[in-house]
Amino acid sequence: MTLFVTGCSRKNNTFINRNFHALGTKYNILYNGYIALEQGRETVDNAATDNFWELLPVERMQLEEDVFLPGQSRNQDFERAEEKAIKAVQKHGMNIKGKEYNPQIDEAYLLLGEARYFDQRFVPALEAFNYILYKYPASDKINTAKVWREKTNIRLENNELALKNLKRLLDQEELEDQDLADATAMMAQAYINIKAKDSALAQLKVAAEYTKKNREKARYNFIIGQLYNEFGQKDSANLVFDKIIDMHRKIPRPYYVNAHLAKIVNFDIESGDKLEFEEYLTDLEENRENRPFLDKIYYRIAEYHRANNSDSLAVVYYNKSLRTNTGDKQLKAYDYSTLGDMNFDNANYRVAGAYYDSTMTNQKLNSKPYRVIKKKRENLDDVIYYEDIAQVNDSILNLVSLSEADRLAVFTAYTDELRTKAEEAKEKAEAAERVNSGMTQTTNKVGNKTQRADPGGKQEFYFYNETTLSFGRNEFVKIWGDRELKDNWRLSSKAINKAQGQQGNAIDALASNEELFDPEFYISQIPTDQKVIDSISKDRNFAYYQLGSIYKEKFKEYGLAQDKLEKLLLNNPEERLILPSKYNLYKIYVELGLDAKADNMKNEIITNHSDSRYAQILLNPSSEFSKDENSPERIYESLYEKFNNQEYAEVISGAEKNIIDFEGDPIVPKFEILKASAKGRLYGFEAYQEGVNYIALTYPNSVEGKRAETILSEVIPVLARKEFVDNNVAKHFNVLYPFEAGQTEEINEFVKKLNDAVSKVTYFDLTTSVDVYDANTVFVVVHGLKSAEGASGFAEILEENKHKIVRDFYSISSPNYEIIQRHKNLNDYLASQ
Repeated sequence: MTLFVTGCSRKNNTFINRNFHALGTKYNILYNGYIALEQGRETVDNAATDNFWELLPVERMQLEEDVFLPGQSRNQDFERAEEKAIKAVQKHGMNIKGKEYNPQIDEAYLLLGEARYFDQRFVPALEAFNYILYKYPASDKINTAKVWREKTNIRLENNELALKNLKRLLDQEELEDQDLADATAMMAQAYINIKAKDSALAQLKVAAEYTKKNREKARYNFIIGQLYNEFGQKDSANLVFDKIIDMHRKIPRPYYVNAHLAKIVNFDIESGDKLEFEEYLTDLEENRENRPFLDKIYYRIAEYHRANNSDSLAVVYYNKSLRTNTGDKQLKAYDYSTLGDMNFDNANYRVAGAYYDSTMTNQKLNSKPYRVIKKKRENLDDVIYYEDIAQVNDSILNLVSLSEADRLAVFTAYTDELRTKAEEAKEKAEAAERVNSGMTQTTNKVGNKTQRADPGGKQEFYFYNETTLSFGRNEFVKIWGDRELKDNWRLSSKAINKAQGQQGNAIDALASNEELFDPEFYISQIPTDQKVIDSISKDRNFAYYQLGSIYKEKFKEYGLAQDKLEKLLLNNPEERLILPSKYNLYKIYVELGLDAKADNMKNEIITNHSDSRYAQILLNPSSEFSKDENSPERIYESLYEKFNNQEYAEVISGAEKNIIDFEGDPIVPKFEILKASAKGRLYGFEAYQEGVNYIALTYPNSVEGKRAETILSEVIPVLARKEFVDNNVAKHFNVLYPFEAGQTEEINEFVKKLNDAVSKVTYFDLTTSVDVYDANTVFVVVHGLKSAEGASGFAEILEENKHKIVRDFYSISSPNYEIIQRHKNLNDYLASQ
């Protein structure tokens, strides 16, 4: 008992005391602490998801952005490990006169730092490691503590400091294998962080060679392979990936499979043995152990087939990749994006748009890839819109051009096809009805529920039967047409616009059951009025022009642009579309290297349109004529300057002229919105609303048209208010001096005199302006007064002082001045006072 009592003391430096506390610390507290730490590390390792699409981090640990208060922990195992470390120090520390005699306490502080590190509390972890370096410089764990300190510094983004300290450590100490591997691996991460990847590569090679852990060896080698690929050294990368593959069952499966996938990416399709490579892909696909990775395997096989120009096989494998229900959103985004691109290249624009929509749902919001796809999708809206117009109108015009006999033949074939489909649907429905009628009712008392079962005991339900489901879907479309899945779907406004490319036939929805199979009904729908036919042709031609411009400018699809513009010129277009189409075709021919066609088109423009700005550009290509005073951009800038100078009548007339001159040019909507703004300033709210509404309807796919939609929904309701504000509420007031619009000299003289008078007023911060009210009236305004009475009194003072500014005036608050300028209702305001 005496030995036990004396051995428990932490204040006596004896052999028994030291060893009693050291053994208790090592085999009890620290043993359990390290068990908790390893459990926590395993949890962290399992929770981390490696993104093999990007360069892997050296250490497998996923940082979390959640903020925890002091005393809180992300992981209970790390909290327990920390408690054990603290208990070891508090219960078994032998700090006598500033010196620690328990040789296990440095291990306790190391455990404390590691637990805090993996719990992502890096500043407290750094304190624990620094304490070891400060208090235990002779510890056998000193090098390990130094490495951990620099790992923590790297997590705190002190990369340069960590590199400096690790280099000094390697120069001064001969590290054991695992410590050397840890130190060089951390140096590699620091180099990667500061974009010195060539230096990181050298350090990772050392780490991969000296680490004793197969998991780390595989990870380091995989990063080395990724770096080699970034440097374009595919052969070196494949050698490293082969090292990982040779380790096979000694390492986690993700490294093994992704090493195979990385080698697939590096395959040279031009010089490689395709037959052998395809067998390799098949083996990888059919290996049962690779089932969890089939999503990526299918994607890589699809990429190979696409590069090998086997698009149909590629589509099959992209879809197989998606059907694995992969949780990898980045992989889904790649699948959907590629399928979207393939459909776009095949002119399936609506399908491409749907794939791009799916791509964005699997991308990080507002990331660079997201913004790229979003821009492509928005541009595709215009393509879909105009392609639908061109397709529908082409079909109508084609029917118009047919003879009566040909029309009858076309629609007879169409109605025969409809009749056949209807009979097949009817037979399927009758078969389904017979199946349903043969079912017996059985009651299985499971709780209070009743089930229907067929004689064979198979459960049957409407939505599980493809036949009845298909029949019901067809019946719904027949009755209601195509409807989006949204609230109030029964309203007629919710029907999907067929002219905008939705599946189905708009005419079918209008037909009765008898008319549906009658060819004469469809023939009667073909327009015969020449004005209607001309309008359809005009819309079709404009759609062709817009498509040519979009393909050329936004997508750089010069072949598609050439096709649309050449077709346009063959369809007797309006005069306004001919010249810009020819000029765009000239530019396209130059891009495609069609020199002969480019020369012919250039001569055509110069010869037949010699007075045009396009001819001047072609004759003087180095003069930048496109930016001279005749270019639409410069004309718009000039009109905008006039708008700022309140020359609204000139802006309106100039905009109207240039809208006609440049019709078909993408700048026309800008002239329209400038004209609408000028009309609003000159004629009031109703004129502005009418102009904005026209822009929204006429140019729905332009930037200005979309902005007009926003103005109509958000701004117009606010501007529509015309109730006057009580003077007691307003804080700023003005004095208005009305003039006739033509009294320019009188206005200039009066403003000069008024400014002289206002400059002598120091107790108010007053300013003056000349504001157009309408086509007949201009206001000279004094701003900055504080009350209605003050405004009137100020005007009266000006009448009486030496300046003798005697003229009719109105005092008005700033909010009410905005209202009368907006609605041109000065008389209403004066009547209300």
